[in-house]
Parts: sequence; structure tokens; C-alpha cells
Amino acid sequence: MKPYLLQGHERPITSIQYNYDGDLLFTASKDHIPSVWRSEDGDRLGTFTGHKGTVWDLDCDRFTRRLLTASADATVRLWKCESGECTKIFPHIGPVRGVAWAEGCQMFATISDPFMEHNAKIRVYEVPESEDPSSYDDEPKLEIDLSKIAGKRVNPTNIQWTSLNEALLIAFDNGKIRLYDPETGEVTDEIQAHDKKINRLRFNRDKTLFITSSADFTSKLFDPVDLKHLKTYKTDRPVNDAVISNTKEHILLGGGQEAMSVTTTSGKVGKFETRFFNMVYEDEFGCVKGHFGPINALDINPTGRSYASGAEDGYVRLHLFDKDYLELKDPVPEVDDEEEEGIAEDMEPER
Repeated sequence: MKPYLLQGHERPITSIQYNYDGDLLFTASKDHIPSVWRSEDGDRLGTFTGHKGTVWDLDCDRFTRRLLTASADATVRLWKCESGECTKIFPHIGPVRGVAWAEGCQMFATISDPFMEHNAKIRVYEVPESEDPSSYDDEPKLEIDLSKIAGKRVNPTNIQWTSLNEALLIAFDNGKIRLYDPETGEVTDEIQAHDKKINRLRFNRDKTLFITSSADFTSKLFDPVDLKHLKTYKTDRPVNDAVISNTKEHILLGGGQEAMSVTTTSGKVGKFETRFFNMVYEDEFGCVKGHFGPINALDINPTGRSYASGAEDGYVRLHLFDKDYLELKDPVPEVDDEEEEGIAEDMEPER
């Protein structure tokens, strides 16, 4: 497997995303400056300069025309992908933890952390591409206040839209997942998915499955329609991100030891590798090493020919899959041709 080491960030990586076509890779980090790279060879094409705090999340639209970035400076910025120009700033009350385009890319949703006396909030904004960005309203179309539970503040950690924009899927630091109606703001469903904080949610390409990553050392596969739990992938360390392959029935997991204790641990002990699991059988069949800190973000190319990982060490590693992996067949019990012929002869009726 051929890796490229992308050295463009000065601080830990927070988010990684391929665009829909898989030819570009967007990365965000704690150094305030998101970057875009060519996924074929790892060349950096440009940066998006303007934030004054950690960029926690980003999302590129379907046709790679507009980019959203969510930052700890309490803003979400809308950018032109081609030029890197910031066309609109959406102010928030607290640090913005996540952002996600709705299908159709005419509106988006954000989650922000609690700040002073203000609770965490979910917001939905309308941004029609046919209109001038300067005409977009600073106020959201919908705002959901996440009130305290038993006197304790609730912190959302990740946000996604379900298929056809039917609901907002939100993960929380108490291990719960909720579905919200994007029109009324009401909670339509809720489950206790994990025992500890959920770090990230990821859908597959057609949004028929989603996977969670948790600090309880597990990653779980769910059906987004009824939030039914399907599979569990167990590890021996916190899982910070997980992705579903579009071309194979494989799951990629990334994580490692807590960042605060990394300085006292060697890379070998900290287990900072990407782990490969069979989606159906839940067993691990491989791992890729290389990082010197816990992996914070993962994404796999929609074409299935590469994947990228970003870690606490500030590096992005772009891995191009070799021929052995691309031609790898899943372990399905198969009968040899000779045995098949023998079985066929045994089944022939006697004359």
C-alpha cells in the first residue's frame, strides 16, 4: 500500500472528507486553516483562510462548488471551492461543533456547544444557490434549544441528514442518538447507542446504513430508518472515526489512546493504526500503521481506490490501495469445482 504524507497543517487534524467524485480531499485542523488536496497524488491545491479558532468540521456540497466549515470561533463560513473566497459568515452563540449539507445543498444544519448561560443548539439555515450569498439571512430557519437533562448540559458531537432530508440525526456525548424533525424541531426517536461519548457518525453512500464511533472502544452499525442496531466492531482503544467502504463490505476504524497521555507512550503501545473489519462477520482482518498519535479522522475515497487518515500528530496520510486489496475477495465459503462436479453427479437420478 503506497502512502503519501501530507504536511500542510501545524496542529492536530480534526476532520477529513473526500468530495463526491473522489478527486479532492478536504482537511481541517486546530490550526484554523482548512486545506484542499488532490487525492491522486497528495498535492495541496489551496487553503481557506479566515477562521480564528479550531475548525471542528467541514462539509463539501454535491458538485464541489461550495464548502461549509464549522469553527470554535463561533462561526460557520461558506466558501467557494474553486477560489477559496469566503462568501458568507453565519454567527453562532457558542463554538460550532458540526455542520452538514442537506440533500440538494440548498440548506444546511449546525450544532453548537453550550456557552455561558446558553444551552447547546441545533440550527437549520436556508442558502439557495441561485441567490446572492449576501442576501442570506443570518438568523436560522429553525433553532432547537437542547435543554439540560437532570441539571446536566447536553453536548451534541456530530450531525447528519437522513435520506431525503426526512430527519436530522444527532449524536451526543452521553452515548445517545436522536432523530429530529427538521421542520418542527421535535424529537421523533431516541436510542442509547453507547455507554460513553459518540465521537462521530458516518453514512454509507446511499444512506441505507450509518456507523458510530465511540469512546467505549466500540463502533456500531445501524439502520437509519428505525435505528435498529445491526453489528458491533470491538477494539481495545477509543474509536474516534469509522467509515463504510462503498465498493467492499469493509469497515475502517481509527482511534488510539487518549491524546492527553500520548507523550508517555510509544506509537507501538498507543496503537495508532487504521483497522480493517469485515462488515458482515465483524472480524478484524488487517491494520495500517504510520501515525504517531491517535487517529482523529478517516475517510475512504468513493471510488474505493484510496483512503485518508488524519491524526493528533498533525499529519494526513493518503493511502492508495494496492492490487492485492482491490482484488481481495471476501471470505465466503466456496465449493471447489471438482467437488461441485462430484455433487452434481451424486444428485443425478439413477437410470
